[in-house]
Amino acid sequence: MTINEVQDEIIEEFSVFDEWLDKYEYLIELSRELPPITAEHRTDAYLIKGCQSRVWVDAELRDGKIYFTADSDAIITKGIIALLIRVMNERTPHELIEAELYFVDRIGLRENLTPTRANGLLAMIKQMKLYALAYQSKM
Repeated sequence: MTINEVQDEIIEEFSVFDEWLDKYEYLIELSRELPPITAEHRTDAYLIKGCQSRVWVDAELRDGKIYFTADSDAIITKGIIALLIRVMNERTPHELIEAELYFVDRIGLRENLTPTRANGLLAMIKQMKLYALAYQSKM
């Protein structure tokens, strides 16, 4: 699936919920499905700056594609990073750099987060794209 196809799938999944409380519940469900990050990556070196909660993100380049792992100490934030990984995982650096992550606004995520969580969301996206830039420069 392309990045846009995955985003469209997420938009469709969230469209079945009328209330934001239900969407938050779904994010909590998604947080439970996120594979755990290894202990060595749960350090300050992998911590995203600008997030209200603690979020760790790591990326590895294998066969020209980036593979992300992440974790958070807050379940809503963990659900958000799970969504980002779903969209951005197993992509080339070029795909990630060029990607417009429109699903965030279309599902109403940004507007339904507190300002500090919305800043954290932007920080997570920025960090994932920075990994892509770094890996692209090495290719």
